[in-house]
Amino acid sequence: MQGGESFVGVRDPIVSADGEGPERKVLLRDFLLEVETVTVRRFARFVDATGHVTESERLGSSAVFAPLLSDDNLTSNGMKDTPWWTRVDGATWRQPEGPGSSVESRLDHPVTHVSWNDALAFAQWVGGRLPTEAEWEHAARGGNRRRRYPWGDDEPTDDIVFCNIWQGRFPDGNTLQDGYFGTAPARSFTPTETGLFNLVGNVWEWSADAFLVRSLTKQAKARNEQAKRHSDKVLKGGSFLCHKSYCYRYRIAARMGLSPDSASSNTGFRIAYDIPQRNERT
Repeated sequence: MQGGESFVGVRDPIVSADGEGPERKVLLRDFLLEVETVTVRRFARFVDATGHVTESERLGSSAVFAPLLSDDNLTSNGMKDTPWWTRVDGATWRQPEGPGSSVESRLDHPVTHVSWNDALAFAQWVGGRLPTEAEWEHAARGGNRRRRYPWGDDEPTDDIVFCNIWQGRFPDGNTLQDGYFGTAPARSFTPTETGLFNLVGNVWEWSADAFLVRSLTKQAKARNEQAKRHSDKVLKGGSFLCHKSYCYRYRIAARMGLSPDSASSNTGFRIAYDIPQRNERT
């Protein structure tokens, strides 16, 4: 991806509390960004080669979107403010919905239940890194231009599909207009002009950056203190659970912050690479 002068954020934030704005200029070096999120198949190769044990495996549980579960007995650990999430013992990248589930039929889907620390370990193994938020946005916009989504400014609806998000009434009814209840294959839907798949929807993507809300409000200061305390990192792109009525975060400028040991059904990552700079003297 060609760098140069670009920007990050948006002039008119929709979810101000997330720190979508203000828009600010950045100067980027040329970089490479993989066309798809890291898949289950590829992550399995990494684990086989290195013996890496994910944080979900060490912890013994992970956050699962409850409607994905086939066993109602696993939903007893529902979260108070978001009852559609539940912590499931034994849920890992190998068993995304806990014991009895498998990834055999979704090896080409994004790997999930991976933390920022897991993603960083994979990136180091392949000789890459996690993209910065500015790089991710620059790639999603196709360069230094303003657009709300990777495909332009056309708004997805419950009937018009551009990506894997929720259609219908969240969380009770998904019409599956896009064809998927959970994750979709990493190379689904129409790619961007530069060949990038699923930059929004499907799974949230970890970035390299620490989470920060650039505002002087009391709410922002409190959120930043919490983010600093937990070492929160920025995630981009939204996921298959996003809907305009609930989580309007499948926009390029949208963002979220989570602690680097967090993992869930809808969190993955893709890899960026530095391009060696020419020595102008040679």
